[in-house]
Amino acid sequence: MISEKDITTRIVPSWCVGCGNFGILSSLKRAIVNLVNQGLYKLEQFVLISGIGCHGKLTNYLELNSVHTIHGRVLPVATGIKLANPDLIVIGHAGDGDAYAIGIAHLIHTAKRNIPVVYIVHNNYRFGLTAGQVTPTTELGEKTRSTPYGNPEEPINPILLALSSGATFVARGFAGDVQHLTWLIEEAIKHRGFALIDVIQPCKTWDPIHTFEYWRERVYKLENTGHDPKDLLSAIRKAIEWNGKVPIGIFYRVEKPTLIDRLPQYKIELKPVRVVKRSLAKLLEEFR
Repeated sequence: MISEKDITTRIVPSWCVGCGNFGILSSLKRAIVNLVNQGLYKLEQFVLISGIGCHGKLTNYLELNSVHTIHGRVLPVATGIKLANPDLIVIGHAGDGDAYAIGIAHLIHTAKRNIPVVYIVHNNYRFGLTAGQVTPTTELGEKTRSTPYGNPEEPINPILLALSSGATFVARGFAGDVQHLTWLIEEAIKHRGFALIDVIQPCKTWDPIHTFEYWRERVYKLENTGHDPKDLLSAIRKAIEWNGKVPIGIFYRVEKPTLIDRLPQYKIELKPVRVVKRSLAKLLEEFR
């Protein structure tokens, strides 16, 4: 049995006090520990990918295999790792600017191909790391550092985009509900196909309006409403609910062949890649 302490590094998180990223980090740790302790996976199977943004620091805080890649390219890196070694559990992290601006084409095609990776988007509706500029999910009319007179553009709908692109697991979480988000991450990891979790992640520093309290009054859980996650039309109807009550939970979940299932080279017996945890101390000594 392992605990969260076993996968936590000594690095102290440098996020702002009250940042929604803390809730996502806690949920991820709990989900991984739960699944490992259930005997479903081994710790060395997990690989985390992060992009550029406040979320990108997350890989520094977890004692797991990880890659900190360039802006918007989380999914191409995740895809390459998964195709190279399908036994790995690949979890990508991105911000809303990272995922839905420069990385939006990768989201569409990864969903279409049904690459079996998990994609957790830390959606705070701002470019937090660069001082609060507008992103593709910022609401119409909202004032930000880059739109002092109000955002002139309509926001995109990530849930609707993922559904229309062919994603086989589409969910929304809330960083203020760690227990629920932990469950969503566990379900996404167990899903055999592409899984998107768009997480409402309040940014206390650059968005004083959409606070934890603001969202707690508005979110409701799909699983408490009798919603059928196998029903695509129902998922689409729920995806467009925004003004007023906002649904969180699993919008859509269906089993379909993945790209790996369709590639002929995976039908032959491949030599497994053995992942071994090693110390870099000896290697680093050569450069001193």
